Parts: sequence; structure tokens; C-alpha cells
Amino acid sequence: MMDAQLLKKIMNRTYLVGIVLGLLAFVLIGKLLYIHTVQGEHYQQIALQRTVKNVKLEPSRGNVYADDGSILATSVPRFELRWDAKVPATALYQAHREAMALGLAQIIGQAKEDILQKFDRAKQQQNRYLLVAKNLTYSQYKKIKALPLFNQPIYKGGLIVEQNIIREHPLGKVAERTVGYEMQDADGSYLRVGLEGAYSQYLRGDEGRRLKQKIANGQWKPINDSNEKEPTAGFDIHTTLNINIQDVAHNALLAQLEAFEADHGTAVVMETQTGAVKAVANLGRTSEGTYYEKLNYAVGEAHEPGSTFKLMAMVAALEDDVVQEETLVETGKGELKFFGKYKVKDSKRGGYGTLTAAEVFEVSSNTGMVKIITENYGDNPQKFVDRLYHMGLDKPLKIDIKGEAIPKIPYPTDADWDGLDLPWMAYGYGVALTPLQTLTFYNAIANDGVMVKPQFIHKISNLGAAPEQSFSPQILNPSICSKSTLTAVKKMMFNVVDKKWGTAHGIKDEQLSMAGKTGTCQVDYTTDDVQYVSSFVGYFPAEKPKYSCIVVIHRPNKKKGYYGATVAAPVFKKIAKKIYNSTPVEVTVPRQSLGQLGGKQSLEVSTENSVMPNLQGLDPRSALQLLEQWGIEVELIGKGKVTQQSIKPGTELQTIAKVTLKLS
Repeated sequence: MMDAQLLKKIMNRTYLVGIVLGLLAFVLIGKLLYIHTVQGEHYQQIALQRTVKNVKLEPSRGNVYADDGSILATSVPRFELRWDAKVPATALYQAHREAMALGLAQIIGQAKEDILQKFDRAKQQQNRYLLVAKNLTYSQYKKIKALPLFNQPIYKGGLIVEQNIIREHPLGKVAERTVGYEMQDADGSYLRVGLEGAYSQYLRGDEGRRLKQKIANGQWKPINDSNEKEPTAGFDIHTTLNINIQDVAHNALLAQLEAFEADHGTAVVMETQTGAVKAVANLGRTSEGTYYEKLNYAVGEAHEPGSTFKLMAMVAALEDDVVQEETLVETGKGELKFFGKYKVKDSKRGGYGTLTAAEVFEVSSNTGMVKIITENYGDNPQKFVDRLYHMGLDKPLKIDIKGEAIPKIPYPTDADWDGLDLPWMAYGYGVALTPLQTLTFYNAIANDGVMVKPQFIHKISNLGAAPEQSFSPQILNPSICSKSTLTAVKKMMFNVVDKKWGTAHGIKDEQLSMAGKTGTCQVDYTTDDVQYVSSFVGYFPAEKPKYSCIVVIHRPNKKKGYYGATVAAPVFKKIAKKIYNSTPVEVTVPRQSLGQLGGKQSLEVSTENSVMPNLQGLDPRSALQLLEQWGIEVELIGKGKVTQQSIKPGTELQTIAKVTLKLS
């Protein structure tokens, strides 16, 4: 009886377990059917995403060119080659392994035995993504692609080719901040610097896509796809920058920064009529005392200009007819006081005494300029500032390069305006301009009053096709002042260099006329460690300006010098002279030397002539141009035109190393 009851219990439990298992099986089957029919597509997509994906193909970025077609920045392809060891048949691999390894060893510089060992191991392990070589040039890639085994189609030889695009700058660090770059952060945002950043929408191009499949070891292998899209190359931008002028500006600035152990500096050269920027050098000091293109100081650093702002103040005073060139200004002993304790001093101890308004500018008298402005605008400072605003000094240039600093020109209705603002503004304190903004104003003076916007781009094109977009000079202000004011300030700026009392007389050159203004501005003047900013801005040749230029050098070693005339002006002269001397001119040769020059009365400087011409009657610049183009060293004695030459006309040029020319 007990056995029957036990058996019944066991059977009941068995039925219960069977029912439960049946229910579980039914639920499981239902769930599987639900996943397959309802959620199947969703999970298939997840699985597909984990094994197959579309990869973006970066387009070839457009080139950046200098004004002569030289490349400043370009995109260069670099290739990474991998090998699918499972693809080639064993017989095919064995037949070509020796020749393939030998050729590969010669191209990538590895030992043949090491290559064979690596490939044999990969074949044995069926490695589907063996690294062959990376960072290859196109030439190297083509050589490897021609090797036995690798010259087979991908489905027979197994060679996998992946291309990357890198940015290269053939000129290295020269003009690096101006050319710039575009960089994408991890969060997807872009950092855009210089011309590369300003015109990234043109340079970037359109990305493509390629399907890749996940294989062993988490690696992804390209696979054929009918929807594959090749990337579209970006547009090229043609800049106004000139490689030779850029090189001159860079090296002249660098030499002076090193000589005066300065913190940083900038030099900009602009074409007068068009506003085309031919060179921008920006150099900052490292902790080791070397210099590199650290920041774009020309565009992004607004600072108190100091005495270079006296031009703006003088133009305002002349325009408002509160002063004339010959107006006498009593500068006394070179010191003024405001509110009993704030002083304005001249650099000359004891002052300049009585000066004309023109001389105030030419000797850069702080007290003289402050008296001109405060005595004529003290009761109505708004009139003075309105004149500055009318000339556009309060407005940014709105150039395409990112990061332009906003000018600061205080206005009498500002909450922080006080009684010191007007006198301080008169000689360049309490205001702030970038070097490029200051240069744009001076360039307007050189350009007969027409203020043009600095221009960095000449055209945008694609693969040598017609320009997508052309850039013409843009006029910011058709007339910043009257013709009479222009004539007056041009004469003053010329005298700054030409006259012996001018602050920049030290850079006067007999062959090249220059005009401009020095600037020496104190910084940190509220501390015990006063530093200086030295500057010079002007144009050349003075009688018919072709270029304007500004040089600003921050915090030179005070023990070595800090005045604008000492630190910045020589850089201006060096830049101007090299540009001027490298500009071809037509040389008119005296009639008596025609027989030695093939019967031509005039010739352009060249190296075509094989004998020394008769140089008598030429001006020094023409003679220098002619002889230096032939690589002949020239020594000038005296002033005037050439009257004697140490080498006789008709002498073979290849035998001449040096010529002495007497002038009278």
C-alpha cells in the first residue's frame, strides 16, 4: 500500500514538472517567434552594425597658394598596406614569396628574412589583416603594388590598401599662423586658425564613404559596395602672400628679436593701392630663448600704439582746422602736469622749446601733441573723438581670419571717461589698435586718402578651373581726410626720416625714400618694472608709395634699447630695401655704351649681357640693380650719378667679382 502511494506521489510530481517544462517551452517558443517576427529586423541591424559599418572617407583638402603659384599648404596622400593571408592560394604564395620579400625589403628598409618570417607566420595563422607598411608615399605605394603577389587583384593577392590624407607646409614654419589650420576636437567642434580656418568651407571638400567588415582581433577590412562614394576634393585658395617678401619680413624680424631679446613681435607688408597683404610675420619667444610663429599678433593683439597714434591725432587737428603746419607750439621744458600729479614728458631732457606743429610730429614731442589736442578740444572732447570715429578707427576691419581684436577708442559719454582720457589719447595711450588696424590707416595716407580693406585672398578655384570666386579691393573709406591734410601729413612723415631732427633719421637711405612714424609706448607703467613696445609704421617709396609696412616689437631688453627708432625702424628699412632692390626696373644706358650692349638704348635688369656696360650717367640704384643681378659686388663712393667705374666697359662679366663706382 505504501509503495502504491509513493508511486502515485512520484507520478504527480512528474506530471507537474512536465507541465511546468511544457509551459516554459511554450513561452520560450513564443518569445522566439516574437523576436523573429516583431523585433527580428531590429536585432539584425544591431548585429550588422557590430560586424559591418560605413566609414567616412576624408576628402583631399584644397591647396593654399602664394601669389606666384607656390604651394603654402597642401594635402598629401599617405598609404597603409595590409595583407589578407587567407586570400591567396598556398601555391601562389609559395611561388612569389621570395621575390615579394626581396622587393619589399628594398622599398621599406627591412631585412628580407624578417619579412619572410612575418608573412609565413601570417599565412600559417590565416591572419586576415597583417600590417605590411604604413605612412607610405604614393611612389612607394605604387612600387609595392607592382611586386609579385601584390600585383594580383585583391581577391587573389590579398593586398588591402587604405589611404589617409595629411596636411603639409612646404615652407615649414614661415607664415604658419597666417596660413593656419583647421582642427576638430573630440566633441566634434572645430578650431579654425588663419586662412585655413577662414576658408575651410571651400578647402574642406565633401567626404565619401566606404563599407568595412569586422574581422578577427577587432580589425575592420574594406569590402566592395555598390553604394560606395568617393570623396570630392576641396577648392584651392590663392593668397596674396609673396614668398620672397614673407621670407624677408620673417628673417628681418627674427634677427631683431634675437638681438634685443624681445618677448614677441610682428611685421606686416601691404600693397598700397589694393590692400593685398604680401607678408605677415608673427614670432614669439620660447622659454629656451628661440622664436616661432606662436600667435597671430598682427590680427589678434590690440595694444596701446603710443606715438604712432600721433598721426591720427594730427590728421584730426588739421581736418578740424584747429592747427596748421606752421602753428607755433610752446613745449617748454618738455613736461606737462594734469591734476597736479599726472605727468606727460618728452624723451628729450629739457624739452624742445617752441616748435611748429609739423615739428611736434617730426620730433615726436609728447607735450607738443598733448597741448595741440587739449587746448583745442578741451572744452569739446567729443569733437575730437567724433573725427577719429569718422575716419573709421573705432571699427574692426572685419577680415575673414578669425580672432581680430576690437579697437578701443574711448568716447566722452562712456561711464569711465575722465579728464585724463583726452590728453592721454593725443599721444597713443588709453586707446588700443592691432598692428593691422594701425597699418590700414597709414596705408590710407599712402593711398591718397582711400582706406582699403586688407586682402589675403586673390581667388578661389578648383583643380585649375575658372575661379569659383574672385576678390577685388574693398574700399572701407573713400576719403579719410582732405587733400590738403594728406599733403601736410605726408610731408611730416617724410621729414621724420629725411630731416636730421626726425626721430627715424637713422634709417634714411640715399637710394630709397621712406616715410613713416616711430612709436615707443610704455607698458606696465603702473608697476616698478616698466616695459616698452617699439614700433615703426610707414610706406615706400615716399614719392610714389607701392608698399606700406608696420613693425611692432614687444618688451625688448631695456639695456639694449627700446625706442622705436632703435628697435623697430631698422627692421622696416631692411624689409623695404630688400623689396625695393629685388623689384625689376628698366635701366636706361648712356648712348655711348650701345655698342657693347647689342645696340639697345634701354634694357631690363637681366643676366643676358655678357660684358660690362658703360655705367657713366646712371643713378646709383640703376647701377646697383644691374650689377647685383649679375652677382657682382658693388662699392659706391660719393653721391650723385656714376662718373667713373673701376672695371672697363667690354670686360667679360664672368671675370668680374667687384666693381667700384665713383659718384658725383
